[in-house]
Amino acid sequence: MPQTIAYLINQYPKVSHSFIRREIAAVEAHGLQVERFSIRSCSAELIDPADQQELSRTRFVLGVGGIGLLTSLFRVASTRPVRFLQTLGLTLTLSRAAERGLLHHLAYLAEACVLLGWFDQANIAHVHAHFGTNSTTVALLCNALGGPPYSFTVHGPEEFDKVKAISLVQKVARAAFVVAISNFGRSQLYRWCPLTDWSKIHLVHCGVDSEFLASAPAPLAPASEPSLVCVGRLCAEKGQLLLLEAASQLMQQGVAFKLVLVGDGPLRGELEILIKHLALHDRVKITGWASGTQVRQAILAARALVLPSFAEGLPVVIMEALALGRPVISTYVAGIPELIEPEACGWLVPPGSVEDLVIAMQKALQTPVEKLEEMGNIGAERVASCHSATIEASKLAALFRLNIEQLPQDQAVEPLKRVNLRQTTPVSHP
Repeated sequence: MPQTIAYLINQYPKVSHSFIRREIAAVEAHGLQVERFSIRSCSAELIDPADQQELSRTRFVLGVGGIGLLTSLFRVASTRPVRFLQTLGLTLTLSRAAERGLLHHLAYLAEACVLLGWFDQANIAHVHAHFGTNSTTVALLCNALGGPPYSFTVHGPEEFDKVKAISLVQKVARAAFVVAISNFGRSQLYRWCPLTDWSKIHLVHCGVDSEFLASAPAPLAPASEPSLVCVGRLCAEKGQLLLLEAASQLMQQGVAFKLVLVGDGPLRGELEILIKHLALHDRVKITGWASGTQVRQAILAARALVLPSFAEGLPVVIMEALALGRPVISTYVAGIPELIEPEACGWLVPPGSVEDLVIAMQKALQTPVEKLEEMGNIGAERVASCHSATIEASKLAALFRLNIEQLPQDQAVEPLKRVNLRQTTPVSHP
């Protein structure tokens, strides 16, 4: 019988989380059964059919409503009073250093109680969370209540910006193991965690699937006006405001180009105002959210991907672009230099430098097609060797199995006792 793993994410499925969907599919292909759990739904923004299919396979904690949360909290408090009080104390401790205070953490405790019951029903042997923020907090509290062991993947940059506020060190200490997606990410965990916890920190890259790896890089189509594409959430850390400044300078220099921004987010309104202010409306287009197929088409229509991020982990879209044979312009930030070799498969610029970004964009726009295709081939080879979703998932599956097999009997998941919630006082018998 397949061993069952729970994946827990704050929001899943989500437009920007296609890499998690790929990872789950690859883990399942290695013989593990995966149940999907998410704290909340963002179904309104989903446009990719694959994401919509995942939606039907995912259980949402907040879908139980306020009454469901309180009912689960009462059930666990009634059936496991000692563990509940201990976990309540842990909840108070975690809340003291957090940006979000006690009320939010009590909500996390209630969410953990909901999951405790669901995990018991599904015979979950292990829980894996993505991102070391609130989803991992809920996994930690569920484990403290007697639920299954947990692990989590740290992406950055948010986790490293808020190490103390999210109790990252405590989460690592209590975890069965921890995954970093880049050597940079692993180094940051080493920086904050004691040496005794280093052995539980593992490097597992995010990956792309056979859809990207099966075929050779697509040749560049001749275009009358060279095009660049930027794919990502429209937010401050992705550097799109700086990208528009660079585009404006290129226009003033008389360089012919088109720039397509694929994505949406909180910065869209400000970007649209800046496009108008800089008179870039004939050069720059914002598409909004796009399906995986649409993203692929946008990358293939461009000479290069440009992502001038200020803060990152290691963006999956860089892997996708390289796998499709498109060089990448990005920044010397976090794990990005581990994948992009300057002048070999792309260009790297100092984050925040509009001057260097202009130079790199001009090179991508004016480099002969044959050279760009050569760079694309090098990039595709790097992705195939280091970022195959199948290979990386095999590492995860091995970690899951190893930790399940090594779990001591006294740490086995404690079955959740049933309680009649309508009966709050003992019944006396004659």
